[in-house]
Amino acid sequence: MRTLLVGLRVTDPDRSRAFYQALGYTVVGTVPDTPFGALTMLQLPDDPFVTIELVHNPARPVTDTGGLNHLAIQTHDLHATIATLAAHGIQADPARPTAGPDEPLVTMVRDPDGYLIELVQWPEGHADGLTADDFKTG
Repeated sequence: MRTLLVGLRVTDPDRSRAFYQALGYTVVGTVPDTPFGALTMLQLPDDPFVTIELVHNPARPVTDTGGLNHLAIQTHDLHATIATLAAHGIQADPARPTAGPDEPLVTMVRDPDGYLIELVQWPEGHADGLTADDFKTG
């Protein structure tokens, strides 16, 4: 088993699509009529799979994002990602290390509906995600 994707309800699909494209996602496809609403499937260039599904249903606008704590997205160059977002008028917090020099750099940004997104740049040699090794004590 593996997690396939996260479906995020969005109020304005065009605005959300533009935001996620500024983050580097590409639109893989759409499904116009489902029980959830219209779906837009997003994929990062280095990922072989769709990982985000934007869900738009005008009858169910986003009024609260509190059920989702945050979405974490890996970037290979956090400072360049922050600059790209700024060029699109999207403000992110400054990059900061989570702890010491061998820890990831992170920043936070909110999407158009208010979902909190953590952008992560792993240190050199780190796996492309969290593993059990990240929780071992010295």
